[in-house]
Formats: sequence, C-alpha cells, structure tokens
Amino acid sequence: MRVKFILPALTEARSIFWRSIKYSLFPPLGLATLAGYLDPGDEAVIEDEHVEDLTLDDAPDLVVIQVYITSAYRAYALADHYRARGAYVALGGLHVTSLPDEAAMHADTIFLGPGEDTWPQFLADFRARHPQARYQSTVRTLDGLPPIRRDLIKRRGYLVPNSIVVSRGCPHACDFCYKDAFFRGGKSFYTQSVDAALAEIERLPGRHLYFLDDHLFGNTRFARALFEGMRGMGRLWQAAGTVQAILKPGLMEAAADAGLRSLFVGFETLNADNLRDQHKAQNLNRDYAAAIRRLHDLGIMINGSFVFGMEHDDPGVFERTVAWVVGQGIETATFHILTPYPGTALYQRLAAQDRITSSNWDLYDTRHTVFQPVGMTADELEAGYWQAYRDFYGWRSIVQSASVKSTLREQARHVAYTGAWKKCEPVWNAIVRAGLVGAARPLLERVLAGSHPHTAPASSPLPEVQTQ
Repeated sequence: MRVKFILPALTEARSIFWRSIKYSLFPPLGLATLAGYLDPGDEAVIEDEHVEDLTLDDAPDLVVIQVYITSAYRAYALADHYRARGAYVALGGLHVTSLPDEAAMHADTIFLGPGEDTWPQFLADFRARHPQARYQSTVRTLDGLPPIRRDLIKRRGYLVPNSIVVSRGCPHACDFCYKDAFFRGGKSFYTQSVDAALAEIERLPGRHLYFLDDHLFGNTRFARALFEGMRGMGRLWQAAGTVQAILKPGLMEAAADAGLRSLFVGFETLNADNLRDQHKAQNLNRDYAAAIRRLHDLGIMINGSFVFGMEHDDPGVFERTVAWVVGQGIETATFHILTPYPGTALYQRLAAQDRITSSNWDLYDTRHTVFQPVGMTADELEAGYWQAYRDFYGWRSIVQSASVKSTLREQARHVAYTGAWKKCEPVWNAIVRAGLVGAARPLLERVLAGSHPHTAPASSPLPEVQTQ
C-alpha cells in the first residue's frame, strides 16, 4: 500500500510575506506518529508544504492530510485533487474535529479527535475494504504506541527536528483554546509512561529537544519522574508551561537540572477580569513577576504569550502590556488577536451575541480581527497588535529589557536570542532557501546553554545524523 501524508501550508506561509524560519522549526510529528502504525511492506512518504514543494502528479492509494484552520482551504483543494485522481483521502486534525460536516465534503474518511485509538481501526477497515466515513476518538491512551517514523522526516529542513510529545492535551479548559474542543468526548489530558518517554528521548540524535506538549507540567508526578530520568543526559530543551506550574516548589528546579533552558508561558493578559471571563483560572491570583524571577534565576529564558481584544481591553492595553513585558526582562513575546475558533466556548458565546464578523478561515490566524471587540474598534485592535510587535522588538526595547539582567553575560545572551529571532529575518530567509537551517542549530544550542547556573557538560549525546 502506498500512503502519502501531507501537512498543507498555513495561509501566511503561502504568501510572499511569509517568515520562512517560523515554518521551518518543527517537522509534522503527528503524521510521523501515524506512519508508525503502517505495515513493514507499506510505502510511505511525508510532505510538509512549509519546507518543500508538494509532488502532485503521484498516485498513492491513501492520502492523509492534517488540517488546521488557516490551512483548511488548501487542505480541501489537495483532498479534491487526489480524490479526482482516484486516491482514498482521509482528513483529520483540529479543524476537522471542530467542523466535521464541512471537512466531510472533501474526504472519504474524517477523524475526530486524537488518532491513537481510531487510526489503527481505520487501517484494519481500509485493508478489509470497508472503511467508515467517520471515526470518533473515545479511548484515550498512549500505551503501546509504535516508534515514530522519524526516518520519514526530512531533518535538514528544520531548525528543531528533535521535537517530541510525551502527553496529549491539557488539564485546563480556557474558553479561547482550540485544543479543548479537540479532546472533547474523552480524557482531555493523558501521558505516556515515563519509561516510554525516556526511550524516545534516548533515540533522538544531537543535544537539543523541543517538547511540543500543550502543558508538559500538567501531571506533576509524571513531570518530576521524567526530569529525574533526564538528569545526566546532557540535553538542552524547550517546552511550554503555566504560571501555576512555575510557582510549584521544586518543579522548575528539577526541570532546569534536566536541561530546560527556555519556556513558553501563557500569561495571556494582565487583567484579572479578562482571565475570569476566559475561565483561565490557573492564572488567577498568581504572581507573574515572581514566576518570571524564578525562571530567570534558574537561567531559563521566557517566551511570553499575550492576547489582545478581550472584553476589558481598551486602546491603551498594547502600550501597557509591552512596557510591562520589557520591564520584566522577558526575552521573547508572542502577541495574538483574540480569535474565536469554531468549537470553542468563546466562539459559541460571540456567535450567540452576533459578534462574529467573518467566517473566512484564512483570517483566523490571530493577526486579523474576525469579531466585534468591546473596548475598541476592529481596526484599532489590528493596529495595536502590529504596533505591539514593533515596539517590543525594536532595538531600544531589546536593550532596555536586557539591562534588567544582572550580568553582562546574561544581557548578551538576551540580546543575541531576541535579536536573532526578530531582527535577522532576511538572514534566516536566506538560510532557509539555501537549505542550511540545520547548520544554525549549534548556535541555538550555544545561546540556550548561555549563563545557566547549573549547566553541565553533555554526557556523550548521540551524534547528529542528517537524513534526507
């Protein structure tokens, strides 16, 4: 059986303005995970449109496409193309789960929710020539997963090929979060066994890792055991966590000792009323500044996430937020316009209030306003969003933020990391086009290692092996 897995390009990545390095970070790990269930005699290929041109004149037996909201129209076009060529087409992912009837018009089979329990059943049905039109995930477990088909990943195309996921979902349920809808109908958070996670880490070459888990620290017992097992491996890694997890005694110290050097943190808003509205209770009554100090004292850099356009935001929210972030010495920030994804509680609430202004999924990229805000106009929201990025990533702010650090080495690390991410886009684009993204990985590792107080030499990590 010939199987083709496709990750279509997101809307921005298909435009002439796309920022190449952003879409050359991580390979399509979910598709490589599904490929692990195939039989040894099956032929499989993974194509990621963010880093390569798709081959569209082939003749696979089965085409599997992962669909996000801003890749939906492209995914549907690809699905229609392959169905016209006689291939059997299956669609899955966040957008398919949120709008199954829409996706079903372009597929022979759709998958709702995570695929660990439904994909093996589909393969058995497909081989027996009676596949179902719809598979709904209900049994949530990561026990007994086959090894991920990393041999199908074109490592040279990615800055961070060593991405890894050891859990699914998140124990929290924020109103604006797309993932909450994806895991509806079963457990919304579950983990691998610690031994299985450590075995997957051991198989990865090189030194750097990136945990793509929505909340790596969601199960404290699992996280502590994982970090204990990682001690001495000499790894440098990045992940995502919550303010609540950061403030738990001893947890970040264990993570730092295991190699954590950068953490994505969903601060979202500085307004407690906004947090209550969005049911982000895990951030309520938490000392953001104390969480930042805790991470910085451990040598862990921060990528802070902030959302604009909530009910209690006014036109001054952009300047206030940027000033606070710069003053805290946060290394990088990711800003978003509040986006009501279909299937979320936020979408249902705004739709009931007749405040959704667009159903063009290409605009649901957190860069456009697709609803009517309360405290400002839609144009003010978009203009403020872009101004926040310009202000935060201006050299003046970068230097000011770096000056918060106590040593020259920490300040230099801050400037190097922040400046390289946002001020060197032409260089990154040239590197991406030349196929040299992997060559930049040692520099990333050096910056991550930086001034961490507990950095130890690597214990003979596996050598980096470049595969096509």
